[in-house]
Amino acid sequence: MDLQSIKNRFNIIGNAPALNHALNTAVQVAATDLTVLIVGESGVGKEVFSQIIHALSARKHNPFIAVNCGAIPEGTIDSELFGHEKGSFTGAVDSRKGYFETVSGGTIFLDEIGEMPIGTQARLLRVLETGEFIRVGSSKVQKTDVRVIAATNRELLEFTQKGRFREDLYYRLSTVPIRVPSLRDRKEDVSLLFRKFVVDFAERYKTTPVQLDEEAKAILINHPWQGNVRELKNIAEQISVLSNTNLINASTLQGFLPDQSKFSRMPILAGQNQGGEFANEREILYKLFFDMKKDVTELKKMFVEILQNPSLAGAAANFTRESILQDFTGHEVEHNTAQHFITPTNNVTAAQPVLLQDNDMHQHEEIEESLNIIDKEKELILKALKKHKGKRRDASLDLGISERTLYRKLKEYDIED
Repeated sequence: MDLQSIKNRFNIIGNAPALNHALNTAVQVAATDLTVLIVGESGVGKEVFSQIIHALSARKHNPFIAVNCGAIPEGTIDSELFGHEKGSFTGAVDSRKGYFETVSGGTIFLDEIGEMPIGTQARLLRVLETGEFIRVGSSKVQKTDVRVIAATNRELLEFTQKGRFREDLYYRLSTVPIRVPSLRDRKEDVSLLFRKFVVDFAERYKTTPVQLDEEAKAILINHPWQGNVRELKNIAEQISVLSNTNLINASTLQGFLPDQSKFSRMPILAGQNQGGEFANEREILYKLFFDMKKDVTELKKMFVEILQNPSLAGAAANFTRESILQDFTGHEVEHNTAQHFITPTNNVTAAQPVLLQDNDMHQHEEIEESLNIIDKEKELILKALKKHKGKRRDASLDLGISERTLYRKLKEYDIED
C-alpha cells in the first residue's frame, strides 16, 4: 500500500518530509511485533499512528485498546492494566480481568507513558520481556500475547536521568522510535489542514466554507500553534461558527488567534523568586517579628547606657527622634528638618528626659504568699463568718460543709464567733 492510500484511509493531510518519514516508519514496523515508542507534542496525532500500525499488522482482526496512563489514578492503574482478584483491596467485590488479559492477541496503546508510576513500570517491563503478569492480590502467573505501542509528549531520556522513569523500560519500549513532527515543523501543511477542517464543518452543518485572503494565510502559517493540529481544528471551527463573512482577512483572523505575547517558551531558573521580596505572608510576618526584636534589643541597650551614664540622655533623645522620622520618611532627616515639624511654643516647655537618681529608686520587698492549707482554710472560714455576720448556718452553706463540721473547725482553729 502506497503512502497516499494510507493518508486517504486515515484522513491524514500533509506532505511535509518529516510527516512522510514518520508514516513510512510506521508502515515498515507494522508487519512485525516490535515495540514502538511514538514521541511528539500534545495534539500532533500520536494515536492515529498507533491505529495505522495495528491496522496494517497481522493482529488487525484482534482487539485494539488505547489507555491514557495519565488519566488513571496511581492506586488503581495496576488493577486496570493487569486485573485483580476478589477482596484484594477495598471495593474489589469480584474478580476482574485487566487490559493485558482482555486484549490478548491484539494491540494495546499506552498513551502518556511518562506519567506511569514507577511500580507499574516494573510490572510492564516484566510483560514486555516474558509476556507474564500477575493479577493484583493473586499469586498465579498468567501469560498474555499483546503488542505494546507507547506514546509520550515528554523527553523520557531526561526522565530516566531524574529517576522518574526506568532506564531499562525506556530502552525496551524504544525498540523502534517514531517522532511525529509538530505543526510548526510542517508549515506547508497548515493551509491544507485548515481547508480540510472548514470544509468538513460546512458539510456537517450545511453551510458555506470560509476562506482566507493572502495576508490571513501568512498569519495562519506563521502562528506557533502550541496545541498543534488540535488547536488548528478548534480555530477553524470557531471561525466557521462565529465569523460574519465567508472571506476572512488578517484583522478578523487575529481576533480568533490567542495572544502569543502572554505565553513564553523561554526557560526560567527553577530557584528564581518570582514573587518579589516576599514569597508569601508568612515571610512578611517573620520579617516584622525580627525587626521588632531588633528594635527592642536596641532600646534595652540604650536604656542601660543611660542608667550607667546620665549625660547621654540628651543625645539619646535627639537620636531617637531622628530615627523615628527617618523610619517614616524613608530617608535621613536633618536636625533642622526635624525641628521644622516639632516647634516648641513659648508656653510649652520642651520635654526633657527624666533622670532617676539612686536615692529616688526605692527598693521594695516581695512578700511571699503563704501556701499552707491550714492557714488558707482558716482564712476562708473567717471570711465566710464575716460575710454572713457570724451566722454559722449561712457560712457553712457558703463553704460547702455541714454546720457540725464548721463548729468542729472553729474549735480546732480556736476561732471565736
